[in-house]
Amino acid sequence: MGKLPARHERFCEEYLKDLNITKAAERSGFSKKTAAQQGARLFKKVNIQSQIQQLMKRRSERTEITQDRVLRELAICGFSDLANHLDIDPDTGAIRAKGFDEMPGASRRALKSIKEDRVIKEDADGRKTTVYDKIRFELHDKLKALELIGRHLAMFNEEAKALGEVIYKLSEQFMPKQK
Repeated sequence: MGKLPARHERFCEEYLKDLNITKAAERSGFSKKTAAQQGARLFKKVNIQSQIQQLMKRRSERTEITQDRVLRELAICGFSDLANHLDIDPDTGAIRAKGFDEMPGASRRALKSIKEDRVIKEDADGRKTTVYDKIRFELHDKLKALELIGRHLAMFNEEAKALGEVIYKLSEQFMPKQK
């Protein structure tokens, strides 16, 4: 395959910005009126797909962002465990947040935010000080991370559902019933 025409090359580069075929066609010089059709037509071409894949590979190498790396970050959030972030005193039930150095592995990257509310009160003479400290933290959305992992692994497509139903029916036939 030879070099792509300039407008097609531009389409590939523009597509990488937002993965929107119509917008990429508009930004590469096609009219708004025909951009959806032109973009869809171009996107089906083998040489366009090949160029897009090459550009994505170069970007991935340049930024050091790979599917594996993104999947690992999603796994940190999706499989996070509160025990990695908190200690609960078995005698008093008092909860203590762990310091970053106490959290195992990369578990601290599952933290979305930490907020501290502190109130300091003094008596009329300014002598007695009482500190009320409340620390709240939030983890990244576990279900969303698991959903993204499942979509990446094609766990939710119709074929996987159909296969799961077949396996379930077969297991009913061949597995002994529990009493």
